[in-house]
Amino acid sequence: MTTTGLSDRDRLPTYLAPVPKKIEDLGLRYAWLVVAINLGGTVFGFWYYRHQFETTATIMWPFVPDSPVATLLIALAIASWKLGRERPWLTALAFFGNMILGLWTPFTLLAFFDAYAYLHPVMYHFLFWSHLAMVVQAFVLHRITNFPVGGVAVALAWYGVGLIVDYSVPIVGDPHHTLIPVARDAPMFLAADALGVVAAGETTFTLLALFLALSTRVKKLEAVAGPLPDDS
Repeated sequence: MTTTGLSDRDRLPTYLAPVPKKIEDLGLRYAWLVVAINLGGTVFGFWYYRHQFETTATIMWPFVPDSPVATLLIALAIASWKLGRERPWLTALAFFGNMILGLWTPFTLLAFFDAYAYLHPVMYHFLFWSHLAMVVQAFVLHRITNFPVGGVAVALAWYGVGLIVDYSVPIVGDPHHTLIPVARDAPMFLAADALGVVAAGETTFTLLALFLALSTRVKKLEAVAGPLPDDS
């Protein structure tokens, strides 16, 4: 795809491209506005995490601001594409980040709904819907990349390490996941504690991002070369 015009999108199943083409085209035509909005979200996100930075060792800061890093990545990925230098590894990182955090935050807001009563309703809804918007823009990235395996591997490695330091092996200090409004060992549903619930959510969404990225690659290859052989 060139930056001067939008090509027809590949014929993908709805579960891989659920955003209507008209909305995809609109977002890509006004790509610089999308970049600016995401950069604004990045600034807000770093401000939102300011207190957690204060209690986290400096060396582990890259693993703290998950959502603002995701919006920064998609801003950089779209900007690179607009400048004619799309970087598949960067686009894959943006896809993973926006898919994972765009789902994890609403999931967490719902899982701890009562405990988040301290949030003003406007802030609660802003966090909920703005993060779901991250999922929408993640689903548009198939228009600018083919998700090559190398790029997906980079994204999986980064977010896989993030899962480890967030929930199991923090390396320095406590786990580095976004703070939740209850104690980590607070009992939850299905005999899980609070930390287990948020860890299960992020793991699930990481696997979902991996499935969607690789499935998009396969379907794009099939569109060019025909269906791949079935080994079953």
